[in-house]
Amino acid sequence: MKVSIIGAGNVGATCAQVLAYQQIADEVVLLDINEGYAEGKAMDIMQSAHAIGFDTVVKGSTNDYKQTENSDVVVVTSGIPRKPGMTREELISTNVKIVETVIKSTLEHSPNAVLIIVTNPLDTITYAALKLSNLPKNRVIGMGNLLDSSRFKYFLSKKSNLPISELDAIVIGGHGDTTMIPLPNYSKYKGLPIQDFLTQQEIDEVVSETMVGGATLTKLLGTSAWYAPGASAAYMVDAILHDKKKLIPCAVLLEGEYDTNDVVVGVPCVIGKNGWEKIIELDLTDSEKEKFKSSVDAIKEVNAQIPF
Repeated sequence: MKVSIIGAGNVGATCAQVLAYQQIADEVVLLDINEGYAEGKAMDIMQSAHAIGFDTVVKGSTNDYKQTENSDVVVVTSGIPRKPGMTREELISTNVKIVETVIKSTLEHSPNAVLIIVTNPLDTITYAALKLSNLPKNRVIGMGNLLDSSRFKYFLSKKSNLPISELDAIVIGGHGDTTMIPLPNYSKYKGLPIQDFLTQQEIDEVVSETMVGGATLTKLLGTSAWYAPGASAAYMVDAILHDKKKLIPCAVLLEGEYDTNDVVVGVPCVIGKNGWEKIIELDLTDSEKEKFKSSVDAIKEVNAQIPF
């Protein structure tokens, strides 16, 4: 089983590290446009093999897509972050062009791969990737909501002092500070509603903290986070490679589900060897439905700026 990660920055390298440490794949290829960068990251990871005890082979490549040949999954982290003075339109235009090149090059060598998109703005780039690749819709997946849901669990655990590993929580909607929708009504601790452990005010505080979770980390770190995003991408890879049929919130194309059409947005999906295999339609309250509609409208507005 082979995985290629396009973009050997912090998120891509962390994804490779998790895949290797947990021996999720037999081979991981890190590819980057910067000379020697991916090779160095791969070598560094491999030199931890003895201490950690893994047999996964991690290789690095400078822009040689031949090395990614016959990948089962391709994780796309390539792109630039928004810089001071840069408009959203410029960010979208630049990253769509980057992702277009990546997709063309990877599918030339791995036509049967499932694509996991991590590049921002995530919902829009995933939509663009789907259109540019001409792949079946189930083989192009955006990672964002799994990360948002992980952050939701973290803040719930922090507020309630309950173990994070035993909490269930989900975030749907767009992968953005104003478009994501944490769902307290679907938050459980060992099957019990989170309302049994937190007051409404505390839940509201957790929801607010979750929605600015990424921005909080950027402020603390001076850059975007990478441990949780990289681990989230690896988690999705594991579900695909090993056909685990895991229920994972992620960004996929809706065609009638949730009364929505022709937009990529985050919803819970069953993930297995074919990519996303089933969309689960949650029973949302009227308020949640309205928030979801607003999230979709905001994503469509951004999608209108895609340069094709």
